[in-house]
Amino acid sequence: MTMKNQTIVTEFILLGLSSDPQMQILLFLVFLVIYLITLGINIMIMVVIRADSHLHTPMYFFLFHLSFVDICYSSVTVPNMLINFPAEHKTISVNGCIVQMFFILLSAGAEVFILSAMAYDRYTAICDPLCYMERMSKGICVQLVSGAWIMGFFYALLNTVFTLKLQFCEPNQINHFSCELPPLLQLSCTDTLTNQAVLLTSALVFGLSSFLLTLISYIHIISTILRIRSVEDRHKAFSTCSSHLIVVGLFYLTGFLRYTKPSSISSVVLDEIFSIQYSIFTPMLNPIIYSLKNKDVKTALRNILGKF
Repeated sequence: MTMKNQTIVTEFILLGLSSDPQMQILLFLVFLVIYLITLGINIMIMVVIRADSHLHTPMYFFLFHLSFVDICYSSVTVPNMLINFPAEHKTISVNGCIVQMFFILLSAGAEVFILSAMAYDRYTAICDPLCYMERMSKGICVQLVSGAWIMGFFYALLNTVFTLKLQFCEPNQINHFSCELPPLLQLSCTDTLTNQAVLLTSALVFGLSSFLLTLISYIHIISTILRIRSVEDRHKAFSTCSSHLIVVGLFYLTGFLRYTKPSSISSVVLDEIFSIQYSIFTPMLNPIIYSLKNKDVKTALRNILGKF
């Protein structure tokens, strides 16, 4: 790659979503409300699951950790975005940008494998209910969640190590509100072919492996549900999976389109919409879709509120 400029930069300028001062105030208020809702709902879900002994089951164990990773995911980007809206100089150091990128990849990697663990939980509950508590013991659940974080860590570490080898030259403006890897690579004045190959390969390997685990689980689940003769029992079995399917669909679709979209159809606005969807909206929607529609969670919440 030809050097864009010999001046090596030590900080980036995050252009954000808008340069209009009035629009920035509006966006600040909108994303502040979204972030507070995300924190409030996810923390509430975690407290309810921890406080009610009836929810101490594998399914809610995974919901607890999904809420935790959603808080982490949102907190990696939104607070810095909120700080930058009213700021005159929207800068971030190169090292700070790479650190943020690492935690974005870590949170995303952990979330996809936690979603796979939740799919396996539903598979065991529906397809092999007699062995459910044995196959989903507390030790196995802890191992699945730990494995999700370990896989996310290696995914983030792999891409971060190769990013640290890059040099960045002027112009140092990132057409984004956070330090995600694709827009970061565009600012490098050294060759990024290896980084692009590592990003695409790791995203496909980690993404497809978790997706296939989820897909295989649901093939067996749907096959089992279709063999249930009672319409009521069939509907009840499917209702335990429908919310998870929506959550998985939202996450995989937006993430997949964001990272595998050909550069020939690159659009800053489109990239930002994808990023907002899976890093800001999804952490807020997950507990609403998955937990607050759940009768057990709503009953537990009413019981806790009834004590005050």
